[in-house]
Amino acid sequence: MLVSDRVQGLLSRERGLLGDVQAFLEAQGAPPEVIGHARQALRNLDEAFLLVVVGEFNAGKSSFVNALLGAAVLPEGVTPTTDRIYVLVHGEQPGQMEPTADPFVSRLTYPLPSLEGVALVDTPGTNAIVRQHQTLTEGFLPRADLVLFLTSADRPFTESERQFLELAARWGRGVIMVVNKADLLETAEQREQVRAFVETGARGVLGLTPPVLLISARGEQRGGDAGFAALRSLLQARLSETERTRLKLLSPLNTASQLLSGEVTRADAARATLGDDLRVLGDLEAQRATHGETMLGELDGQLNRVARLLSEFEVRADRFIDARLRFSNLRGLLNSRELEEDFRREAVADLPEAIDRQFGTMIDRFVEANLHFWEDVQAFLIRRQPSQEVARTRFSYDRAALLDGIAGSAREHLATTTEQELARNLSRDAEDAMKGVIGGLAGGVGIGAGIGALVGASALDFTGGILAGLTLGSLGLFVLPNKRIQAHRQLRARVAELREALERIVRREFEREQDRADTRLHDAISPFTRFTRQEQARLDAARTRSGELRAELDALQAEVKALG
Repeated sequence: MLVSDRVQGLLSRERGLLGDVQAFLEAQGAPPEVIGHARQALRNLDEAFLLVVVGEFNAGKSSFVNALLGAAVLPEGVTPTTDRIYVLVHGEQPGQMEPTADPFVSRLTYPLPSLEGVALVDTPGTNAIVRQHQTLTEGFLPRADLVLFLTSADRPFTESERQFLELAARWGRGVIMVVNKADLLETAEQREQVRAFVETGARGVLGLTPPVLLISARGEQRGGDAGFAALRSLLQARLSETERTRLKLLSPLNTASQLLSGEVTRADAARATLGDDLRVLGDLEAQRATHGETMLGELDGQLNRVARLLSEFEVRADRFIDARLRFSNLRGLLNSRELEEDFRREAVADLPEAIDRQFGTMIDRFVEANLHFWEDVQAFLIRRQPSQEVARTRFSYDRAALLDGIAGSAREHLATTTEQELARNLSRDAEDAMKGVIGGLAGGVGIGAGIGALVGASALDFTGGILAGLTLGSLGLFVLPNKRIQAHRQLRARVAELREALERIVRREFEREQDRADTRLHDAISPFTRFTRQEQARLDAARTRSGELRAELDALQAEVKALG
């Protein structure tokens, strides 16, 4: 490389800038192959100038290289003969193979003055049956300083060649189009048609008009070819010391530019994904609030059904009091045990069992709704798997791990917190609360049975009071009417107390269980919410830094292009 003070200054700045780009990509968690390309771009500054020959497997690349070198250096054949990358460099020992760090790259030396300062690279053919051949060539393309793109006159510029040329264009590589087997074209008109076709196709891909030369490797090997002579002249100009230096400095910068653009694209995709995540998390919170409001509405309906059961009991009790607290039933009033049993049978009836069933329905509905909500959370997590655009990056790995963690929490909740367990918890909490209201009467016998005990206690209250006033010495005209009024008042007071206690207990226990469900949801998604917000901040900072690096790259590329 021509190293003047100016070039030395550019080289020093380029090393620093390429190092900054590599550090930036590593900090952003770019895919391993991207990091590898960034490291290779920095190493390329210390390598020989790479003139890389590419083309389809039957375009005659090996024959072309041998004709260009004027020696049978590489094997030729009608089947794909190159299954590895050959890097040909000038050396005193002909055909000496030198090992490289890459098992698919062979370094060959040959005593050819035309290779001084240049490494000529023969790549496996693209569009071959062996997919690995194309992978090798595509992977080596970012290292090229200048590309000789070989196509064949009998099949010029195929669709697969156009696609491969797009790859060269993305990496910003300089390209010379070479049409081999031009001896198959019989007239000057045919040659011009092929040249124009290849030129138009290449210009459409590259955005500029590359040189297009028609040559015959076979004709060159058999005594000379005018097209080859023109190609040699062009290469001599392109491979001059100054031009070689310019291309050598440009290639790593173009690589860094492509890598930076790819990272910006991945960051934009990640940013869009995060925006969607935040919107869905907001939707989840809104759904949670709606779910809570819906459950409160359903709870009101369930409590109204309990209230109706108590009202029906109150009506039956009123009728019982009116029917039994009469002078005509004086004998029955004197038998308190019989009166109490009749009250339980006729007024209380199946109230405890009915309330038990209503509580069971209430609990089942509550549990079912909460389980459905967690199933909706799981469905969200399944839908939010990483998109292909951000795959294979640290962002996607971290995000996927958090989503899996939340999904695991949801699965664990659905698996371990079964409907029966939730029902037991809610019933136990409500029963414990009932004990404080009815003085231990509900202990261990269930809500409905406890309510039955409370209602029975109400019966004892007013039947005991009635019996205490019904003595032979105190019988008067207004005794029983007054006792009926007293009994109605006591009944209403105890039913109102029971209704209020039940509603207070159920609402309190409902709110406690809903709070537990909300806490489980919050604990499950809060790490993902924090990650989403932190990643947004990181991506915003990265966007600023990538803009700074882009400006430095553009400025340095402009200076390098101005060399010579």
